[in-house]
Amino acid sequence: MDISVVIPLYNEADSLPELHAWIKRVMDQNQYSYEIIFVNDGSTDNSWDVIEALSAQYPEVRGIKFRRNYGKSPALHEGFARAQGDVVITMDADLQDSPDEIPELYRMIKEDGYDLVSGWKRKRYDPLTKTIPTKLFNATARKVSGIKLNDFNCGLKAYRLPVVKSIEVYGDMHRYIPYLAKNAGFKRIGEKPVQHQSRKYGVTKFGLDRFVNGYLDLITLWFFSKFGVKPMHFFGLMGSLMFMIGFVAAVFVGAHKLYAMHSGLPYRLVTDNPYFYLSLTAMILGTQLFLAGFLGELISRNATDRNNYNIEKEL
Repeated sequence: MDISVVIPLYNEADSLPELHAWIKRVMDQNQYSYEIIFVNDGSTDNSWDVIEALSAQYPEVRGIKFRRNYGKSPALHEGFARAQGDVVITMDADLQDSPDEIPELYRMIKEDGYDLVSGWKRKRYDPLTKTIPTKLFNATARKVSGIKLNDFNCGLKAYRLPVVKSIEVYGDMHRYIPYLAKNAGFKRIGEKPVQHQSRKYGVTKFGLDRFVNGYLDLITLWFFSKFGVKPMHFFGLMGSLMFMIGFVAAVFVGAHKLYAMHSGLPYRLVTDNPYFYLSLTAMILGTQLFLAGFLGELISRNATDRNNYNIEKEL
């Protein structure tokens, strides 16, 4: 099979027939063998009824129905698990992503050798309250991940099949699939400017809280990519530095008192000096951080997937 199209959706019943017809027209024109996997993320409208009707009429249509709304990342995860095409295309169900982009995305994967191609909505039909935070978000993601993409969160993407089978999309990590792919060893990541269309039906399902959650998820992903299998390198180092600073400061406080006593200068008890308590606090926190790193190492060493490596070829 040439292409699997994975489409997560939530309350998009009005757009599904038009979206399917559009995808089918593009696929038939290019003579692709394909499947369309609609993942109904707990919709409260009749989206599932529409999917069932399409599946009964068109054998290429498949559907997955969640009992409740879990989010876009779990929907993509389940769609990826069932995808069979050589190239996997993801797009949103709101008709803002154009299926006319599929042939070029497919070509870039098959002929140009990319592992992943991300769409770039250079001209967006969104309000400033969405476009400005999006620009800041993408700039931060580029800096942290080292991947030079202009639009990390574009729903229109293309992947080689091994990519989607090698990554785990969970929580709200769909925003960082290129970063997940890079951490899994797939570094041929490209970008293609794509057409962005204004929403035709319904309303957006995402609020401003996604920007806050996005930054928190980015920090989490960065930390796990750097120290996920070696937490002692982070906590142990930070703890050792803090303990040494506290210890040196405590020695300085004690030495200062001894010097004052020896020189006949006025002095006060060590316990009356606030710097003593700051030093003691630093030593305690340093010890706790070191122990946190040690416990993290114990947990990591007992993880079942500790030595689960992505092997590309073997002779």
